[in-house]
Amino acid sequence: MTPLPDFIYLASQSPRRSQLLEQLGVRHALLLPDADEDSEALEGVLRNESPKTYVQRVTALKLQAAQDRLVRRNLLPAPILCADTTVAMGQSIFGKPVDAEDAKRMLRALSNRPHRVLTAIALCHGDQYAVACSESWVTFADIREPDLQAYVASGEPMGKAGAYAVQGRAAAHIANISGSYSGIMGLPLFETAQALRSLGFVL
Repeated sequence: MTPLPDFIYLASQSPRRSQLLEQLGVRHALLLPDADEDSEALEGVLRNESPKTYVQRVTALKLQAAQDRLVRRNLLPAPILCADTTVAMGQSIFGKPVDAEDAKRMLRALSNRPHRVLTAIALCHGDQYAVACSESWVTFADIREPDLQAYVASGEPMGKAGAYAVQGRAAAHIANISGSYSGIMGLPLFETAQALRSLGFVL
């Protein structure tokens, strides 16, 4: 078995995920894509793919890319953590909006209706793997059009699955949450802690 160091690599550009790892007290270094890597290409949705299958597949692809990156850069071996979050209404997947109009379309669809937020994680160290998927429910109140326009104009929806950030201004419109708040943010801490412990990592 490969010896376990006292830190992990986080292969994510999300500052929220980094902050959540800090909340667990996990030392980590970022393992971000090279300039010539097209990480967005990994997030394409396949025909008739369910939201859970999609988020788990994308996370696995991100982990493989991160493993290749580690070897290519000849970095010190350590556990690698990847995650992906998607918003779903029924079998419809709401990814990151391509522009402001797309963000408005998503938020209008989510307004006054419950939806799922799924975050998959994948962790590896050598030949050891741990995976998990957190599923939560979020219900927005009826978002008035002026509020929707102002929220999109703030820029916060861009780069966010479902065009909102639960820890940001969108919280003013969220009437109910069921499940993992940290999972909705992008890294379910319970599942992440379990995965780390399963590899022998001491929290």
